[in-house]
Amino acid sequence: MSFSQTLQVFEAFDSAHASGQTVVDLLAPYAAHGVTVEVLKIEGKKGATDFVKICIPGDVGKRAGGAAPSLGIVGRLGGIGARPSRIGLVSDADGAIASVAAALKLAHMRTQGDALAGDVFITTHICPDAPTRPHEPVDFMDSPIDTEDVNAHEVWDEMDAVLSLDTTKGNRIINHKGYAISPTVKEGYILRVSEDLLRIMEMTSGQPAVTFPVTTQDITPYGNGVYHLNSIMQPSIATRAPVVGVAITTQSIVPGCGTGASHEADIALTVKFAVEVAKEFGRGTCQFYDTEDYARLLALYGSLAHLSKRQPH
Repeated sequence: MSFSQTLQVFEAFDSAHASGQTVVDLLAPYAAHGVTVEVLKIEGKKGATDFVKICIPGDVGKRAGGAAPSLGIVGRLGGIGARPSRIGLVSDADGAIASVAAALKLAHMRTQGDALAGDVFITTHICPDAPTRPHEPVDFMDSPIDTEDVNAHEVWDEMDAVLSLDTTKGNRIINHKGYAISPTVKEGYILRVSEDLLRIMEMTSGQPAVTFPVTTQDITPYGNGVYHLNSIMQPSIATRAPVVGVAITTQSIVPGCGTGASHEADIALTVKFAVEVAKEFGRGTCQFYDTEDYARLLALYGSLAHLSKRQPH
């Protein structure tokens, strides 16, 4: 179960004083088991945020000299709060809560003798006073720093695949309360939805799998002047690894800057999914995409990596 970890993070983040140190404190009891937390404060034109990088080591992970693949879990958001215009956690905080709760669960599992095979890297950022910005059909949270700076710290080469966890409620595309997963995106290609991820989703939720569409616009850089569903697929422009969006969703349209709009049970379900993917990915029983199919696409149509550039030449 991951509900207790979700509530623990939820309460810790529901504060005007929440910061990267909050995450350090949450994971401090697991430092003796190899769990590490790094915090870097980054300042931008619209404020500052604390970037957090967490490593949950695997028994045969690359950092231990092993060969098990490493999973990245990204908590995508603009900010966990919009103070002073809004009081309390905003809906946009769900991705940060889910990613840190997943880290807590994986760390606790390690202390109970259930270490994973591969390393798991979790990243997010903590900003309790982020700005907001207009968006259709409802306002979004903005980020205090530029998207390029966010991407530079969210993913790195050690990640062999990435789950991007993000609140995705301000749209008319997904009319489902809970969470949904995207097709796999790799270097500009929108690939088929992973059968392994569908299987894990159905197993952990006890319901039929729910997916959401991704468009070419969504896998191009923010700030290029085209419409994006939201920023959930932005990690795909900063890595060669396959990326899958895990959208925390609602049936109604909810603004990212809305408060009282986070649903603990839905976040916990997302955490459970991410944890189970981490288990299977590290031991090689979960694939994000078909390597032969992807190679065939490259042979037929060439690279689409230019889509990751804001102004391709």
